[in-house]
Amino acid sequence: MFKTVSAVAVAFVVTAAATAQTIPVPRAVTGRDSAPKPPSIQRATPLASNTAEQQQPQQLDGRALVERVSAYLSNMKTLVGDFVQVGPDGRRTEGQFYVQKPGKVRFEYSPPSRVDVIADGQSVVVRDRKRATQDLYPLSQTPLRFLVADRVDLARDTNLVSVGADEQFVTVVIEEQQLVGTNRLMLKFGAKDFKLRQWTVTDPQGYDTTVAVYNLDAGKKLDPALFQINYENPDLQNSR
Repeated sequence: MFKTVSAVAVAFVVTAAATAQTIPVPRAVTGRDSAPKPPSIQRATPLASNTAEQQQPQQLDGRALVERVSAYLSNMKTLVGDFVQVGPDGRRTEGQFYVQKPGKVRFEYSPPSRVDVIADGQSVVVRDRKRATQDLYPLSQTPLRFLVADRVDLARDTNLVSVGADEQFVTVVIEEQQLVGTNRLMLKFGAKDFKLRQWTVTDPQGYDTTVAVYNLDAGKKLDPALFQINYENPDLQNSR
């Protein structure tokens, strides 16, 4: 049976408020993208008409920014990298993540954490490697589901609250109503390349979970076994 989605499902099932924290991330490995130190969140600009693509992000209007971000997400088919997560209690965890569109994601948390988060295109499991147990969630109820859709149109498919840009980041805030309350998801993209750098989820109780990604590789071929979920026997769930 599916469980109600909550912040317990860590990186893949959380969203953000304007006061969300930013996470300093380690220096990137040579040959991959790095995430610069995030600035404070910028005041949003209203959505407006389109503008030339050659302009700097801070010169673009809201609608043009959203279109550029949507194009980046739609063109991204795979993504591999490292992540750092800070939970509502301030606890810091890290690991590696893998994305294969449409709908497939794997977050592997480094020790002492014993958690993996896996999405196979329909469901998400939060797996405890030590106990060999897993909690099952429908992918359709996760705030980040649209990021792994085959085609992404943020203006059409989400409830955009605000969008803004400075010299370092483009910031998009999305709000989502659920039975238990309102989630907010704040996404931060690089101002120069429009690549995903960070997201923060604020749950209906006001608790924030922030994830920063770095050492990004969008060209790596991924093993399909990374995204397999064993629905019958968690003991046989693939682990690395």
